[in-house]
Amino acid sequence: MPVVFVAASKLPTPFATFTINGFLEDATGREHVVLSLGDIADGAPVLGRVHSECLTGDALFSQRCDCGSQLEAAMRAIAREGRGVLLYLRQEGRGIGLMNKIRAYELQDGGADTVEANERLGFAADQRDYAICLPMLEHLGVKSLRLMTNNPRKVKALTEMGITVAERVPLHTGHNPHNKLYLATKASKLDHMMGNEHQGEVDRA
Repeated sequence: MPVVFVAASKLPTPFATFTINGFLEDATGREHVVLSLGDIADGAPVLGRVHSECLTGDALFSQRCDCGSQLEAAMRAIAREGRGVLLYLRQEGRGIGLMNKIRAYELQDGGADTVEANERLGFAADQRDYAICLPMLEHLGVKSLRLMTNNPRKVKALTEMGITVAERVPLHTGHNPHNKLYLATKASKLDHMMGNEHQGEVDRA
């Protein structure tokens, strides 16, 4: 098994009191968490998100991406529903790590887009591995997801490993003048379903 369960505890947030479940990835030593809320092991599709770590967006409020906005919108959506899971994977910079991500930002400052920057550093456009999701979801008894994502590759990866994706729930939020090229590149080069750039953000009420 690529990850082992470590411990769980309550995690009060401004949106709801989640349960935070900790997992350790054997091969890399990376620590991943799943936030869960409500009865998620009853067999019915669970509202969920697979979110890759983005220190700059999630914690430092960067507007170069839409990650922090997506994280908050997903937590709010789960809280409104009273039931759901959020897998927080420690795969910074689509798997290249924080320092390389900053190097990629430097290249983007010089005119490269997010895919070109990764490739100039010798990386694939997206190096994330979603295999670790399966044992975490199995541990929590989740068999089917209503997955909050704009990324069809994520849907495909989860489906191929045996996780039922009953529905793809669009997550369009966080558009701003600083990330227009980033979002356009995700749509044109990474096949993300970004919708209308000017549509309203996910309801944050």
